[in-house]
Amino acid sequence: MAFVAACAAVAAPALAAADCEIKLGATGPLSGAATQWGLAIKGAADYVAAEVNAAGGLKVGNETCQLKVVPIDAKYTAEGAAAAANNFVSQGVKFILGPIGSPEVTGMKPIATRNKMLMMSDSYARDAIGPKWPLTFHIGPGPAAWADPLVKHAKKTFGIKNALTIAPNDQAGTDVAEVVAAAYEKNGVPTKLEYYQRGTTNFAPIVTRIMASNPDTVDTVSTPPGDAGILVKQLRQAGYKGVIGRLGGPGTAEIARVAGGMDVLRDFYWFEPVFIDENVTKLQGSYKTLLKADAPENNFFYLFVAGGRALVQAIQQAGTYRDADKVAEALRKIDVVDPNLGAGKWIGQSTYKINQELSLPFGMGTIRDGKEQPVIRVEAPVDN
Repeated sequence: MAFVAACAAVAAPALAAADCEIKLGATGPLSGAATQWGLAIKGAADYVAAEVNAAGGLKVGNETCQLKVVPIDAKYTAEGAAAAANNFVSQGVKFILGPIGSPEVTGMKPIATRNKMLMMSDSYARDAIGPKWPLTFHIGPGPAAWADPLVKHAKKTFGIKNALTIAPNDQAGTDVAEVVAAAYEKNGVPTKLEYYQRGTTNFAPIVTRIMASNPDTVDTVSTPPGDAGILVKQLRQAGYKGVIGRLGGPGTAEIARVAGGMDVLRDFYWFEPVFIDENVTKLQGSYKTLLKADAPENNFFYLFVAGGRALVQAIQQAGTYRDADKVAEALRKIDVVDPNLGAGKWIGQSTYKINQELSLPFGMGTIRDGKEQPVIRVEAPVDN
């Protein structure tokens, strides 16, 4: 990772004349309830490109290339992602950060595979990656890798004895909810599954059912932060006094904002894709130096920076920005040691039959009685 480490130390632009331009696609939900996630991806792409360009460009064979970000809203739907993929094809994009979420990844994978575009995506779907999609990589493992320690933490911290998961009634929701429910069951916590129509703003009928079953914890799994905030607010207004869980990703600050504050969350635990320490937060200052703006607040930003850096290194090692297959081959062989996030591992064989899932250290977050507790660090998980 010598090139990436050198880039990470850059404090100010040092642009040089470029022999070539590499287009880096950035896609995800740039509108709607999951906008935070899409902005995190775009911010990561902007940062990786600025980091490379400020270091004088990327040496690829005998050429020195500048990176140009091409952002497209995938709208958190399969149709939106398919349209984004075709747009990338028309613009000659070969490398993509994103998309995120099962609907987007499902919609983009076939088009990306057919048109030889390498995707650095994030989805918790059962078929997020696999041998059928050799150019689709996965940033951050799914719940099959990290749910178990989180459930154990929730049992120890809050004494939960039964659970209910709630998620959208599409692939993005059902795949994650079923894996998370299995993790609870494995740890002796009987779990009910509840689903809702994506886009719902009035959860009253579901809240009534939840109150009737009175679970110790309601886990919002991969529900978009905006939806989760509304649900939590309505649950608390209905008198629910149990614990709220979130084994599906970040967004705690947004959930608290929509719900009405940390006091409304009260007792809450969640999966944090990145363990934030001083070394990780250095990225915020570097982002501001290079891009003259604040870094995205969502922690997916850090994961996609690590994935983008690994992709840049693979392009350099492959010696080509035209052949995505060769870049993918180089990417699989990289020992990822990100200068800010630490050592990672390529996993995925046991879950997806292919080792194209980038596993990095993560965190377990907790709020008790409305007060946020120190996040617990967990080293990069391996295949179970």
